Amino acid sequence: MTPQAKLIFITSLLLGSTITISSNHWIMAWAGLEINTLAILPLISKSHHPRAVEAATKYFLTQATASALVLFSSMTNAWHTGQWDITQLTHPTSCLILTSAIAMKLGLVPFHFWFPEVLQGSPLTTGLLLSTIMKFPPITLLFMTSPSLNQTLLTGMAILSAALGGWMGLNQTQIRKILAFSSISHLGWMAIIISYAPKLTLLNFYLYALMTSTVFLALNSIKTLKLSTLMTTWTKTPTLSAMLFLTLLSLAGLPPLTGFLPKWLIIQELTKQDMIAAATTISILSLLSLFFYLRLAYCATITLPPHTTNHMKQWRINNPTPIMIAILTTSSTMLLPISPMISTVI
Repeated sequence: MTPQAKLIFITSLLLGSTITISSNHWIMAWAGLEINTLAILPLISKSHHPRAVEAATKYFLTQATASALVLFSSMTNAWHTGQWDITQLTHPTSCLILTSAIAMKLGLVPFHFWFPEVLQGSPLTTGLLLSTIMKFPPITLLFMTSPSLNQTLLTGMAILSAALGGWMGLNQTQIRKILAFSSISHLGWMAIIISYAPKLTLLNFYLYALMTSTVFLALNSIKTLKLSTLMTTWTKTPTLSAMLFLTLLSLAGLPPLTGFLPKWLIIQELTKQDMIAAATTISILSLLSLFFYLRLAYCATITLPPHTTNHMKQWRINNPTPIMIAILTTSSTMLLPISPMISTVI
């Protein structure tokens, strides 16, 4: 792909996201989502590998269906209430259809089936875009319509997402699929709190995007896609592998790392809302995710030679770690002390 084409697609991606985030009218939000979808498709299929083309096709079909549902939901609401404003979504049927559409856009259970397959067929850099920037417009729509949506339905989908995201990631050996199931699990944490404290959902999303970007960029830097090759990276880049280890533990939500902050605040808010059963369930289900994060962390740093991998040892290169990865890894592991400041803002 030529640099000019790549520039056009990236610009279109940012434009589509900006239109959806800043719009008040449903048609403008829908147009932004469509621009986003069309801009990311060439980036998914740029390698022309059959798996990449298959991923792009699956992504297109799912996102087109979700966009059609968004349009149908907004039209039904406008038909009954005369309102095209995003925040004025009041009709129950429209709310139900919109919840399904946004769940499909994000990859929430039971509409999660496309996400691991698409991520597996995409390059790491495109996978990073799919896991972070592409999820931001649907999250903002969910944020704006959250007072109208069915809280019980969202809680049920959230707990199922945390369960399936953790459970289905246990047996994976492909790192991109593990990160896809990790994303589904994190979306469960975001969806469970959206009706009660929408700002906490956004905080969780920002910190998740920060930590996932760190993991994707680190893996892209050491050119690793499978657990078996991850075992050989310690000899190549020991410092980066050590930071990757800490970032993965942060993504799992272990104190005293950054990832513990949103989970702590969400459990606190759920307890305040008398949802102790839901808080306990989702906390226990996050242990499933912890297992595969520990597995990744173990493969990245603790499997030192001699071990029984069939891969050839990689040369140790003294290239400096890119400054962007250094900043992101620091932020992904050391932001917990600022939590009192964040809690006063929220």
